[in-house]
Amino acid sequence: MLCDASSLPDNVDDLREIIVSLKQEYEIQISLLHEQIRHLRSKLFGRKSETYVEGGHEQVPLFDEVEQIASSDEDTGSDEITVPAHKRKKPGRKPLPEALPRVEVIHDLPEDEKVCACGSQLSKIGEEVSEKLDYIPAKLQVIRHIRYKYACKSCEGVETEAGAVKTAPPPAQIIPKGIATPGLLAHILVSKFCDALPFYRQTKIFQRLGIEIPRATMANWAIQVARQCQPLLELLHTEILSGPLVNIDETTVQVLKEPGRANTTQSYMWIFRGGPPDQAALVYQYHPSRSGQVPRDYLKDYRGFVQTDGYSGYDALGLEPGIVHVGCWAHARRKFFEVVQARQKNGRQKSKTGSGDVALSYIGNLYKVESIAKEQEYSAEQIRELRQEQARPILDEFRAWLEKRLVETPPKGLLGQAISYTLNQWHRLIRYLDDGRLRPDNNLAENAIRPFVVGRKNWLFSGHPRGANASAALYSLIETAKANRFEPYLYLRFLLSHLPMATSTDDYKSLLPQYLDRGQYLHASLSAVY
Repeated sequence: MLCDASSLPDNVDDLREIIVSLKQEYEIQISLLHEQIRHLRSKLFGRKSETYVEGGHEQVPLFDEVEQIASSDEDTGSDEITVPAHKRKKPGRKPLPEALPRVEVIHDLPEDEKVCACGSQLSKIGEEVSEKLDYIPAKLQVIRHIRYKYACKSCEGVETEAGAVKTAPPPAQIIPKGIATPGLLAHILVSKFCDALPFYRQTKIFQRLGIEIPRATMANWAIQVARQCQPLLELLHTEILSGPLVNIDETTVQVLKEPGRANTTQSYMWIFRGGPPDQAALVYQYHPSRSGQVPRDYLKDYRGFVQTDGYSGYDALGLEPGIVHVGCWAHARRKFFEVVQARQKNGRQKSKTGSGDVALSYIGNLYKVESIAKEQEYSAEQIRELRQEQARPILDEFRAWLEKRLVETPPKGLLGQAISYTLNQWHRLIRYLDDGRLRPDNNLAENAIRPFVVGRKNWLFSGHPRGANASAALYSLIETAKANRFEPYLYLRFLLSHLPMATSTDDYKSLLPQYLDRGQYLHASLSAVY
């Protein structure tokens, strides 16, 4: 801050102190601005992976105790790195699936070469087999539904209540008057909502095959299919509310023709993942708002754990009766990783260890405890005991370190923000210790929202709220199928073939990936494809 000349002290020593103080203040401001510039450049041009290598070296150290990192304030000055001996599996080509059809091509010697130099006839002693993978381009076919008609010649010209002509009833179809079969619909929907291929690109692909399917037609089909699947979405909602854990995340989406809103206004796609761990249910929900009321309304009457990031809109969830709000260590780690990235110069990390590295090492040690539980395939109770024994001391030491660094760090810098975020979320971040069914992070929800984010980069926006709601429904079905280890195309084809015949709640429930009869599913799917 500049001083008025009239307010300057007459004493030279006092003036010198003011100058030194101003210089220190300006140096802090300049340092923060440089940090912001490096952080922005890293966001724009740096690598997106959050993989952290301690010390900036390619090889991760075998022993990386936090105490050693915290005590190393200066570089050793040595450029040599000792890499411990290790073994690697030799990479090899995976065998081709046995289920694929095989076409044998015989290669034989000409008859004149089947004679030995001594004049004797050569005998066949074996064969060498090598398999090559071939690709057959997509093939379209027309299925003609022929419905026989019958009439009584004796009643010809005579009016009867039943009518003189009877026709075989049409088969139940997901879109009764449309030309699309379940196979075509499944291909179009999976191409967009699983492979991120927009409708306009699919239109061009079909044109190369000699078929005109406008993207408006595809969009209309998607909306009709989503409308037919609403009973399944309601059942998935019930599955999520069954507990014991719900993971929530949200991301932006641009929706045109939204009543009362400009086309440039951001809307949001929410993801809710829950249900039994081995029968996960995922529901996407489009909403114009990012208000915390959205998850509160969706989780009405829910009892159990809810895991989210640190967005303030989720704060009210912890106040709901019966809900335990759990934090996310991945988000806390990300903020310290940004500190390390901001220290990089010309894309390379400085060799000197900083506070960001220390924090990442603490968090890394927490995840090593999780790796032990995963490798040993511990039960939920065993995981809880392991965390109490090994993770809690790390957390206690980490918090003491954070509180010490908090008073030494400028609050507006990246490190200060990371420390404040972690301490403010601390009561939620440590809740995973008390239940072995919980994870330390919200990555289940983040991984579920990623397919939508990848697709959004290609199709950019939804043309209407109806399209956004349809997208949410179809993403829900496809991602739930993937979470329950079903191939998306085969599942959607099976679902759309059987959905028109469903009439009761039990019928709809039997079509959910969690309750699908795998034997019936495999038989129907393989019969339709091969």
